[in-house]
Amino acid sequence: MTQPRLTRRATLLGFAASLAAPAIARAQSTDAFPTTEEVIRDQVAVRRNISAFAQQNWQDHFDAIGVGCLLADISSRAVHYWAPDGTYKLYPSSVPMTEELTRRGYTEVVRKTENPSWTPTASMRERDPTLPQRIDGGVPGNPLGTRAMYLSWPAYLVHGTHDTRKIGRQSSSGCIGLYNQHVEELYPLVQIGTKVRLL
Repeated sequence: MTQPRLTRRATLLGFAASLAAPAIARAQSTDAFPTTEEVIRDQVAVRRNISAFAQQNWQDHFDAIGVGCLLADISSRAVHYWAPDGTYKLYPSSVPMTEELTRRGYTEVVRKTENPSWTPTASMRERDPTLPQRIDGGVPGNPLGTRAMYLSWPAYLVHGTHDTRKIGRQSSSGCIGLYNQHVEELYPLVQIGTKVRLL
């Protein structure tokens, strides 16, 4: 008996469904079902992003791999990581809410923290005066999640998030967010001095 041939479309739809499954399960367990507008927006985003969510080569973005390279692709909402030993990782991410909040170019990882505390910037507090002065690390409401990797640009980080609805969306104030389980996998691999490009 001949096995059915998987088409590219079927493969991509299966991948999209696997990404959506945890969010659906969470929504069912918390009764926090998305609105019709959110469902439509997410479906459009998946159709647009799934073709761009593809493996890339570090040589297309960096002169040398050094201690590692990390590419945050704002358009496809994906983070790519390459280690000197050939390890390659690809994760879905959140990206800045607007182009005004988006910084692009080259930087590097200058500091790493487990269970980071969060202090909103002055511009964040200006946009939302109800924000707390600070949230301690390890608190579920902390927007930095369980791990943070600070860039040489002040107030720009690659970090986790407890709010998994943000992944795959324009939802940050400039940072790149990852699922906590993904940032915890990436954190020990990324060394201080890792080159970073926001594209």
